[in-house]
Amino acid sequence: METITATDLARKTRKILDVVSRDRQTVLIERNHIAIAQIIPPQLTMTVAQALTLVRPGLTAAQGRRWLKESLGNFEEKRRDPWA
Repeated sequence: METITATDLARKTRKILDVVSRDRQTVLIERNHIAIAQIIPPQLTMTVAQALTLVRPGLTAAQGRRWLKESLGNFEEKRRDPWA
């Protein structure tokens, strides 16, 4: 984990964000030698089609879309408020 000062963050924001994004590295921000924040790369996600190719190699994009449509069945596409 890289540690930088708050001043460096202000001066080199773009460069620091590039490091976080490209290298998937967490950066610790310090002010007066005290840790005050972290910049953490987001968790990696995958689409349903990507997940299905891991389960069933050779699955085409069209087959993945068809499976997704069939798996939804009669479910409503809108989210419902459980408190309503």
